[in-house]
Amino acid sequence: MSSSQVPAGANPKIKEMITSLDDDKIDMLAATSVLQQQATDIRTQHVNWQSYYQSQMISQEDHKFITAFDVSDSAARGKLLKTDRNQCARTFLNLLGHVSKDQTLQYILILIDDMLQEDRTRVEIFHEYAARTKESVWGPFLNLLNRQDGFITNMTARIIAKIACWAQTPMERSDLNFYLAWLKDQLKVQNNEYIQSVGRCLQMMLRIDEYRFAFVSVDGISTLLSVLSGRVNFQVQYQLIFCLWVLTFNPLLAEKMNKFNVIPFLADILSDSVKEKVTRIILAVFRNLIEKPEDSQVSKEHCIAMVQCKVLKQLTILEQRKYDDEDVSSDVEFLTEKLQSSVQDLSSFDEYATEVKSGRLEWSPVHKSKFWRENAQRLNEKNYELLRILVHLLETSKDALVLSVASFDIGEYVRHYPRGKHVIEQLGGKQLVMQLLAHEDPNVRYEALLAVQKLMVHNWEYLGKQLEKEQSGDSKAAPPISGKS
Repeated sequence: MSSSQVPAGANPKIKEMITSLDDDKIDMLAATSVLQQQATDIRTQHVNWQSYYQSQMISQEDHKFITAFDVSDSAARGKLLKTDRNQCARTFLNLLGHVSKDQTLQYILILIDDMLQEDRTRVEIFHEYAARTKESVWGPFLNLLNRQDGFITNMTARIIAKIACWAQTPMERSDLNFYLAWLKDQLKVQNNEYIQSVGRCLQMMLRIDEYRFAFVSVDGISTLLSVLSGRVNFQVQYQLIFCLWVLTFNPLLAEKMNKFNVIPFLADILSDSVKEKVTRIILAVFRNLIEKPEDSQVSKEHCIAMVQCKVLKQLTILEQRKYDDEDVSSDVEFLTEKLQSSVQDLSSFDEYATEVKSGRLEWSPVHKSKFWRENAQRLNEKNYELLRILVHLLETSKDALVLSVASFDIGEYVRHYPRGKHVIEQLGGKQLVMQLLAHEDPNVRYEALLAVQKLMVHNWEYLGKQLEKEQSGDSKAAPPISGKS
């Protein structure tokens, strides 16, 4: 692997881990995939190039090259490529552009893939030819992604990943976005038999920093999490979490990652995981989410989120087990220390803010009258950020527990903050709570009813002012609401 493919900032142990997952070892793992099994069969079905030449479907030059190249002797192929690099690219691209029979195209793609696998510097053959002819190196391959045959599209995707990752010249943005969007869409295909091959392409691509941002821009993180939330086997689980892991080596992406609720998702998988490789890669993601952000406040928020998702409890269980990989024990120890430290420094408001941002509300200790007496006014901070999230949850959540707790919190805010009723009305919360009066779940209806009563009672404002005077003298006015949504 070239140094550009190892995530920046990776320690030597991690570099060794990523390198060990590349080249021959990863291809031994990939040999169990449908794509590789089919490729093994297709290699035995040699093409009659003479018939293509006689029927004038290929030129004499292309026929001469491909018959000399399509031999079992790798040394002979290597010698040919040293003397005829330009003809190699021309012949392969001509064949991809002019041959229509699926079976022959499959065979041609395997020849190209095997050629690159034998020596990764050969990807430059296509770049040199494209530069000489002033044509796109990507066009002929990207066009094949529109074919109906699954083997053709996925073997093409594999070749594109190798050229994009092993060449000196990076993939251009428009072509890159098209390719990454195609990979993302393939992840969403129901019962896609080639999903391991798609995952393998992403594992390669996302080691390169500029490709990471392009993947995020096509909604890649949400797609990874969406697939992980469904029923996938542990190998696919591992591959997709590996993709999240390499993304977190970029400090900016590590800071943004939990906006997609990565921590709750992975915490759930960790609690159910029975495979050491899945456990190991989740712990590695968690470690990066603490170590990589440059903003220490974000690292602290990630720690709190992990605590709230019961990761500490899971770490206690993991500590009792023996692992073949010493990195697992090291990560368990690191995470345990960081999470325990964050618990000691945790204020009840920090805990509440993290719970709200996670979207996973439950009847935790912060949902008590004492908390609201002390902290109601703090929900006005950052342009009512937490209140806006609560209102959004009332509008979008399908979880009865979340709706119940959010309704309760809205009511308590109104009860303990003098202008709370006005603020909630401005944010659209009152209407949403009233709609929940007709909810099918009795607990939601009950909490919504209590919240509506608090919204309707006019003397809360007077009582709230009295309460605030008792606590801190004259009450502060609420800041104006900007960017009302």
